Amino acid sequence: MSLICGLSGEVPEDPVVSSISGGVYERRLIEKYVDEYGTDPNNGEALAKEQLIAIKAPKFVKPKLAPLAGVPGLLKTLQDEWDSVMLYNHTLKQQLQSTRQELSHALYQHDAACRVIARLQKELAAAREALATLKPQIVMSNGGGDHRESMAEDGDIGQPMGIPEPVLKKVNLTFSIVGPSRFNFLFVLQIVTRNEQLTAERKQRGKAVPEGLATVDQIKGYHVTHSIPSLHKTTPGGITCIDIQTGDYKQVVTGGNDGMVVVHQRDPENVVASCKGHTGKINRVAFVPTKNVVLSASDDKTFRAWNVEDGKCLHTFGIHRGAVKAVSVHPAWDYVLSASLDSTWAFSDIATGRTYRLESDPDNLGITAAQFHPDGMILAAGTSRGIIRIWEIRQAESAANFTDHLDEVVGMSFSENGYHLVSASKDNTVQVWDLRKLKTIKTITMPDNYKINDVVVDQSATYMAVAGTDLKVYRCKEWSEVVTLKEHTADVTGVRFGPNASFLVSSSLDRSVKYFSE
Repeated sequence: MSLICGLSGEVPEDPVVSSISGGVYERRLIEKYVDEYGTDPNNGEALAKEQLIAIKAPKFVKPKLAPLAGVPGLLKTLQDEWDSVMLYNHTLKQQLQSTRQELSHALYQHDAACRVIARLQKELAAAREALATLKPQIVMSNGGGDHRESMAEDGDIGQPMGIPEPVLKKVNLTFSIVGPSRFNFLFVLQIVTRNEQLTAERKQRGKAVPEGLATVDQIKGYHVTHSIPSLHKTTPGGITCIDIQTGDYKQVVTGGNDGMVVVHQRDPENVVASCKGHTGKINRVAFVPTKNVVLSASDDKTFRAWNVEDGKCLHTFGIHRGAVKAVSVHPAWDYVLSASLDSTWAFSDIATGRTYRLESDPDNLGITAAQFHPDGMILAAGTSRGIIRIWEIRQAESAANFTDHLDEVVGMSFSENGYHLVSASKDNTVQVWDLRKLKTIKTITMPDNYKINDVVVDQSATYMAVAGTDLKVYRCKEWSEVVTLKEHTADVTGVRFGPNASFLVSSSLDRSVKYFSE
């Protein structure tokens, strides 16, 4: 016989009986009822909790819910589970089919890429074999005329002479790889090969910060640790530009208002070479690391190649009709880029003294700064009106223009990763350009009375230095100023970083070269 609660009508888990009416209740329900009404539910007489008597009954187990208790409920539950499994299975089949299609497409692309690469490698091998056979037959005439007309008398500059037609057809296979070009095909093959090497080296280095790179706190503590006074004449006085030898970083080359080019060695300290020959101010100097050669650009409308060992002039390039404002060495180390106020830029061979190509600015603007990209396939040329043009070397065509500067561009420097170009202008700004997005990502504006002369990014692309009224160092990415160095007594005209930014070396119109480090 089961007990039924007089309140809920269900079997009580904890049954009690009322001593007043004899009714059976669930303890928690009757206690709540007594708290609220104080009477017995059966007869309405007063009832207290102490008058409830517990009933000793076996533990009650609640029956299962109705859906699972009978066959229909079990069948419905099994049907629901089956439907869920079938839906999940259908979803998995759809995902498997999509994955198979993606895999098939990827394998097809991989196979096509392998076939193209194999064909290009075969054509490249055939072209190189043809060039190796052809090279002794090419007559290379020396350049060095005074103007472009003399360079163009025999047609396009740098074109091969006297080549047998079958060999020429075989050589033309190279242009299926490097594309059409207005340059000598030997030159194009060399820069394309060098570009592949440089790109592979950069990917191998990755994005890791070089070991031993100077920290921000270390650079904040930089001060003059060595000073070289009076490298150039007093009349006209002043050092106008500087470059550092990037092999062992022991030598610097400077150019001055006196038309002299001086190579100085720090350890042991001595003047390695004094190069005389220019008749105008030196605007830019550059080391050719692998050839023990320095280059100089001058207001006398020429640029020259000098032997560092004896200071003798190797070649004088007289191809420009205006002051030569810039020289930059190609990463292959065999060619030099020159730029002039006559609105032209040119490629020349450092070893032979021959000029391959002379190109003009499309708006006939004077070119005041020029720099090769680290991979050697493009170059940047800044003009007297602040326009910076990016030129593609193989086609010798302008690929992009940056127009945010309002005045003459005085200096440019590519970041080592090749993604950014920084430029300095007489409009008192330094612009940071993103070459992937072709837009300005940062503008640093100097005070109105500030004069900017040069800008350079270190090899790790971590720091940027600006030479002008003083010397400033910035941290890249944040483009925040790290330190300002004011030890020069006149305008700073040039600056270069040592290895891992371990020191700075600068030149000034005060005729001194100063080294800054901890």
